[in-house]
Amino acid sequence: MNDNIRLMFTPEFFGSILLPALIGGIAVTVCCSLLGVTLVLKRYSMIGDGLSHIGYGALSVAAVMNVAPLKLALPVVIIAAFILLRLSESSKMNGDSAIAFFSTTALAVGILVSSKAGLTNDVSHYMFGSILAMTKGDVILSVVLSVIVILAYVVLYNRIFSVTFDETFARATGVNAGIYNMIFAVLTAVTVVLGMMMMGALLISSLIVIPTITAVRVCKSFRGVVLTSGAVSVVSFLAGMMISLLFNTAPGASIVIVNVVFFLIFSVVGRALKR
Repeated sequence: MNDNIRLMFTPEFFGSILLPALIGGIAVTVCCSLLGVTLVLKRYSMIGDGLSHIGYGALSVAAVMNVAPLKLALPVVIIAAFILLRLSESSKMNGDSAIAFFSTTALAVGILVSSKAGLTNDVSHYMFGSILAMTKGDVILSVVLSVIVILAYVVLYNRIFSVTFDETFARATGVNAGIYNMIFAVLTAVTVVLGMMMMGALLISSLIVIPTITAVRVCKSFRGVVLTSGAVSVVSFLAGMMISLLFNTAPGASIVIVNVVFFLIFSVVGRALKR
C-alpha cells in the first residue's frame, strides 16, 4: 500500500494519468447524477443501461470499421435515445421490453463483429471501462461536453422540473414537453457515451441510478435531491478511485461499491429521520 501511495503522487503518474482521470471523471459523474434524477423520477432509469449497451455495439462497429469511435457512437446512441423514449411513452410496446430488445441486440452485434474481426481485447475497455487509460483528448472532450450538459440542465432547470413531475400539467401550461424530452434524450445519450469510457457499458447505469435513489432517502425537495445526488456522486467517485489505487481493485467496480455504501447509510439515516 505504501508503494501505491508513493506512486500516486509521483509527478509522472499524478500529472499525466491520475489528474486527467479525476477531472474527466468528476465532470461525467456530475452529469450522470443530474440526469439520473429525472430518469429515476420518470421511471426511465433503465434507459441509461440500454443506451450503454447500444453504445457498446456502435463503438465495436466503429473499431472494426476503423472509424473514430465517438463519431459513430454519439449519433447512433442519440437516435436510440429518441426511439426508446418514444416507445416508453406509447402503448404499442412496453418501455422495458423495448429497452431489453434494442440493448441486447446491439450488445450481440458488438460482440459478434469484434470477435469476428479479432478485436475483442481492443474493445473490452468499452465493456468494463478504463478511466486511467483516458487520453488527453478524451479528457478534454469529456469536460467540454459535460460543461455543455450541465449548462443546458441549469438553463432548462424549471422546464425539466415541470416535465419531470407532471408532464400533462406542463403541456397544459404551454410547455412543449416533446421538445424538452428530445433535448433530455440528447443530453442523456451524450452522457452515457462519455461515461462508458470511464465505467464501461456494464456499470455506467449505476452512476445514473444509485446517487438519485440515495438522495431521495433523506431529501424531500427536487432541488435537494439534485444537489445531494451530485455531492454523493462526486464523493463516491473520489473515494472509489482512492480505494482502487490503494488496493489495486477495478476503478469502476470500486466506485459502484462506494455508491452502494452511501445508499445503505442514507437509508438508515432516512429511517431515523422519519421516526
